[in-house]
Amino acid sequence: MSKFAVLGYGVVGSGVVELFYTNRDSITSKAGQSMDIKYILDIRDFPNSPYEDKFVKSIETILSDDEVTAVAECMGGVHPAYEFVKACLEKGKSVSTSNKQLVAEKGAELLKVAKEHHCNFFFEASVGGAIPIIRPLHKCLAANEITEVAGILNGTTNFILTKMINEHMEFETALAMAQELGYAEKDPTADVEGDDACRKICIISSLVYGKHVYPNSVYTKGITDISLDDVKYAQKWGGAIKLIAYVKKLDNGKIIPLVCPMLVSNENLIAHVDDVFNAVMVCGNGIDKTLFYGRGAGKLPTASAVLGDIINEVQHSETVLSQYWEDTNSTDFIADYSEFTAQMYFRIKGSNTLVPEGAETICTDDDDYTVFITKPMSIADSERLCASIAENNGMVVSTIPVLDIK
Repeated sequence: MSKFAVLGYGVVGSGVVELFYTNRDSITSKAGQSMDIKYILDIRDFPNSPYEDKFVKSIETILSDDEVTAVAECMGGVHPAYEFVKACLEKGKSVSTSNKQLVAEKGAELLKVAKEHHCNFFFEASVGGAIPIIRPLHKCLAANEITEVAGILNGTTNFILTKMINEHMEFETALAMAQELGYAEKDPTADVEGDDACRKICIISSLVYGKHVYPNSVYTKGITDISLDDVKYAQKWGGAIKLIAYVKKLDNGKIIPLVCPMLVSNENLIAHVDDVFNAVMVCGNGIDKTLFYGRGAGKLPTASAVLGDIINEVQHSETVLSQYWEDTNSTDFIADYSEFTAQMYFRIKGSNTLVPEGAETICTDDDDYTVFITKPMSIADSERLCASIAENNGMVVSTIPVLDIK
């Protein structure tokens, strides 16, 4: 029998326990051996829980028990999750985690520790919840040269933008609704400022391109500056504004990872992903494009991904080498954000004579706004255009890149 432990009994941890015992027969059949949860680590007491006899308060209980061969880390945050996970791996216990912050900041180190101790560090649940994306990237799509990955990786911001698009709801009102429904935290900063999506694109970028991409190397901008005017003009153009996590490999071999609002054409399925759903589009030289879609968060969807990793872990007696990347002290493989090239949406106060040659004009008269979309240009060139508009008595109200994948 294979026995595993669950670290943390919050939303995800309790979901792992619930889903395991609900589907235990199916899970053990797929694992090829009987399985059970031996310990649940939490500092709190749960006297009325049917699993009361499984709760422990010290990680040492789990570390010292050789019967425990796998661990589901569902605590969140970096500390003490990092210390606990590293200690488990050093004991040869494989770990499955839903903790995107941990993987984004410590993934390279923990993967190395797992390899050294002939076990595994899996994290399918850390990106996209129930959406299978990590395993397909390093297994199913391994024959491809991945050129771009773009997607909606945060359900909270997508819910807010959906309300703004479909119901013309102001940002603050949509955020309050998301909080009331439990989609957004009391402090929504990590979601609305793009930090959550940033961690997830770091994980994808690291896995796809083989070197650890840290959050501080990723240009990140959230949705707090998006107005209903921008939403309206995006619809008039034939698209929608979405918070996009993106990484592209350039011709020189460098990559550009970023998170920011983008205009997405209605020709792209991502433009039609609404509410708390997530979607990830992967572009490769063999597959062209493929889209992964589903619930990106939630108790049972995330638990499903965690348990999928646990099943995989009990089936492997050695490290799965394809799920690996290297750490590096250099960021030379990451291009500067200013090199990112795309068509650019501009909304300005001022005369339509300020529209650059070759741009597509969307509007020239609503509330004295001039709205246009340029030909492809670098971020550096768009900043120079902003300066030129200002010198000619115009005021740039907003600029948004256009996602060029259709």
